[in-house]
Amino acid sequence: MHCAKARLAGTGRSRPQCEGSKAGGPLRCAGVYLVVASALLALPVAAADFSGERALEYTSHAVSFGPRPAGSVALRNLRAYIEAQLRLLHCQVSEDTFTARTPDGPVEMRNIIARFPGRSGQALVVSGHYDTKKLPRFVGANDAGSSTGFLLELARVVAARRWNDDIYIVWLDGEEAVHDWSDTDSTYGSRHLAQRWLHDGTLAHVRALINVDMVGDRDLDIVYETNSTPDLLNLVWKCASDLGYGKYFTNIQGPIEDDHLPFLRAGAQALDIIDFDYGPSNSWWHTPADTMDKLSAHSFQVVGTVVMEALSRLD
Repeated sequence: MHCAKARLAGTGRSRPQCEGSKAGGPLRCAGVYLVVASALLALPVAAADFSGERALEYTSHAVSFGPRPAGSVALRNLRAYIEAQLRLLHCQVSEDTFTARTPDGPVEMRNIIARFPGRSGQALVVSGHYDTKKLPRFVGANDAGSSTGFLLELARVVAARRWNDDIYIVWLDGEEAVHDWSDTDSTYGSRHLAQRWLHDGTLAHVRALINVDMVGDRDLDIVYETNSTPDLLNLVWKCASDLGYGKYFTNIQGPIEDDHLPFLRAGAQALDIIDFDYGPSNSWWHTPADTMDKLSAHSFQVVGTVVMEALSRLD
């Protein structure tokens, strides 16, 4: 299928414009079970297969905080929740705090970094953003609730295994543009962390970075994102095929601007896993229609299983 890069005027990142857009339909979905979601990571980690149901519950909990743009009280509350859950896993948790220069003035932002130590001195990174676009009535179930919940479930699974390489799981702040997407008004958190890791030497030890974004869509079709490192693309698509999930990792090709780009530009090997066809003609993206009923535990399960397999093969 032929794809061309197209800008969505005034709304954000570039996306592939392709034939064959999906049509959405109703789906019954679990509600916001705060008590259950709060307790999930406290469960024993012995049975550590990735669970799409758990990832969906974590996402539901994130969405329950309401709109979560960078610098907001809601995002601060979500950050406290994420870090509380990570402390239950006994990993190393740190914050990358900085003040971003935005079109609306300075905004304090914080990336959350969970490190699961390995033995090799090398590192694998999985990242995703946890802020939402500042829009009226926008709760961002898929963008970025899904990456928030996905990473929490991934952390639970990673914690239960021994790894050769360090595993970093990173929740990035400030991915969304404050006004309109540009090189200077977007990806604030990834741009800051990529430069920090470049200068302190961390990036030299990063063998691969996998970024996830908008992975909860019930009608899942992951784009073959052509800005990404080809070897990582081939590895992940091979994992998907070997696991029987090849139909979800499509041949739809196109470049997308996302949080992997600052790391690529700093010299890392990086990949973006994203479904950027959300609703009929992408009509749910950055609208109040981005709600929990549009998501599916199965989609989380597919992406989580593939990412874990890719990490295992890289490790």
